[in-house]
Amino acid sequence: MSEEVRQKQCGLFSRILEAVERAGNKLPDPAILFVVLLCVVWISSWLLSFATFAIDDPRTGEPLVINNLISGQAIAAFMSDMVTNFTHFHPVGVVLVAMLGIGVAEHSGFINAALRILLSIAPKWLLTPAVIVAGIFSHTAVDAGYVLVIPLGGVIFYTAGRHPLAGIAAAFAGVSGGFSASFVPSPADPLLQGLSQAGAQIVDPNIVLNPLNNYFFTAASSFLIIGLGWYVTEKIVEPRLGRTKLTGHFEDLPTLQPLASHERKGLFVAGVTVLLGVMIMVATAWPAGSPWRDASGELASGAAPMMRSIVSLIFMMFVVPGYVYGIVAGTVKSSKDIIEGMTKAMQQMAYYMVIMFFIAQFVYAFGQSNLGILLALQGAIVLKALAMPSYVTVIGVVFITAFINLFVGSASAKWGLLATVFVPMLMQLGVSPDLTQAAYRIGDSSTNIITPLLPYFPLVVVYCQRYVRNAGIGTVTALMLPYSVTFLVFWTIFLLLFIFSGFPLGIQSNYTYP
Repeated sequence: MSEEVRQKQCGLFSRILEAVERAGNKLPDPAILFVVLLCVVWISSWLLSFATFAIDDPRTGEPLVINNLISGQAIAAFMSDMVTNFTHFHPVGVVLVAMLGIGVAEHSGFINAALRILLSIAPKWLLTPAVIVAGIFSHTAVDAGYVLVIPLGGVIFYTAGRHPLAGIAAAFAGVSGGFSASFVPSPADPLLQGLSQAGAQIVDPNIVLNPLNNYFFTAASSFLIIGLGWYVTEKIVEPRLGRTKLTGHFEDLPTLQPLASHERKGLFVAGVTVLLGVMIMVATAWPAGSPWRDASGELASGAAPMMRSIVSLIFMMFVVPGYVYGIVAGTVKSSKDIIEGMTKAMQQMAYYMVIMFFIAQFVYAFGQSNLGILLALQGAIVLKALAMPSYVTVIGVVFITAFINLFVGSASAKWGLLATVFVPMLMQLGVSPDLTQAAYRIGDSSTNIITPLLPYFPLVVVYCQRYVRNAGIGTVTALMLPYSVTFLVFWTIFLLLFIFSGFPLGIQSNYTYP
């Protein structure tokens, strides 16, 4: 491929992304977007309350009626319930509790040290998968991957004599492109599950989903993302970078500092603590009469204390080793450091709380109006008329989500909207909320790395400019587009393999409803 042709292709990528950026910038902030949608629900409920629908409400068996939400009684009820709509909204509490534990692990340096040791011990031929693995592990602490793994990916590749932009690309692919791939549970699991459950309860008010309803799929997906990312980096991305000269200020580059003796000791003791914790959990859960089991002796049922304690266990999984690491390594001097770590984590969640307030009000209004069940039933009628196999519909969810993700970067904001439509609609076609959520996660992750509306996208451009001064949006897009397309296609195929094999998506998960 000639240099002229390559430059034309990069120019095309830049123009496409500039068009996406202009279109995306016309959208309001996600929080305001849900205010607008709330108004749309109110007006639509008033207009459609005068219509008659020849559809029965599956929850009552009676004809479906749209409730007018701008009547005096409805407005009074909305104002009365505004606080509880927010405080009782499932994703709020579970995510904040998990982030409290992660905040301690981040503040003490435990997560930082674990990622550094992972990246430093890998042999040169394993640098690419090691960087991607580090990115996947960083999903437990969302910001850690963007501010630590991605720039260190460039440093590691540069010090190994490889092109640093390839290291940045591999790290970005693991951190963001494979965001829904994770070896261990992350805050995204209960967040998405809570929104899926809220959508499912439009059809079935008694349905309860497990926070780890996609865990087997996301854990297995980690190996898929590592393999695909490894191949794309070394066979597609890095060869194209051979002609890209390094023109950065290398004296200002960050360095991969080896772990000091006190950090190694802290990491070792913290690792032993994690192992002991796992052993204690196994030992206490193993007996038939374990208090972790439900009345029938099951560990994985929704009523089992073990399953109801998943978020609490995630909290402890980070607090205890994070605290132990801090004490041994000397980064934690007193209990004030623990509280400071939790406080910093909550400060980072301020914007999330604002968005979730408006999402909670929208979900409440959408459910009360019966617009959600109307869309679901009408959509199901259309899809049934098309007579497409359920797996084709699931593929549609993946690609629709991937497209919307180019304009709305917030995963919680998107799913807060889409879950209220997709989940109940597909339930009417016999597709479980667990499967719909898994399809959403693929589409949501795959196009993160090619949209400048991702909050961290400009930061990745800055990382690239440390090595190539004229790097811009088109540069990063040209780097990441092969990952995005590859992940989207093969990850969707991977989901289909799960469906056809019948292997469970996660704990207490199903493929069909009911």
